[in-house]
Amino acid sequence: MKKIPYIRVGTSYYKQVKAPTIAGHFNDILVHWNMETIKQDHGKDHLSKIPKYDGFTCIPNHINFKQEHLGFYNIYSPLGKQPKEGGIVYSLKFVEHIFGKHFELGLDYLQLLYLKPIQVLLILCLVSKERSTGKSTFLK
Repeated sequence: MKKIPYIRVGTSYYKQVKAPTIAGHFNDILVHWNMETIKQDHGKDHLSKIPKYDGFTCIPNHINFKQEHLGFYNIYSPLGKQPKEGGIVYSLKFVEHIFGKHFELGLDYLQLLYLKPIQVLLILCLVSKERSTGKSTFLK
């Protein structure tokens, strides 16, 4: 069955689209859409098939993500990749390069970001007088 790319939140309609980025990737976004346009494109019966929500919410969860939460549309975008079994040698080397002697603290921080994304954490500031240390790469 083909996924319906529209949602209704309150009394407004939105179309779920993939917007291209300058880097050649795509971001999932919601674009406000007109009910009459949906009728013209798909027929008036199509409106009854569109999922309906009471409003928007933002509930991050990487382990058990749900698009709907208590009748609200979750605008959080889950990560594009899922962890899988295998070696992480290069990732660990990168984390070690970024955090240096605070390697264990860096791993703890990243684990908390993934497992408990709503937990309040300290703000991470990557500071170095040197160039090309991986600060910007880490943020990306």
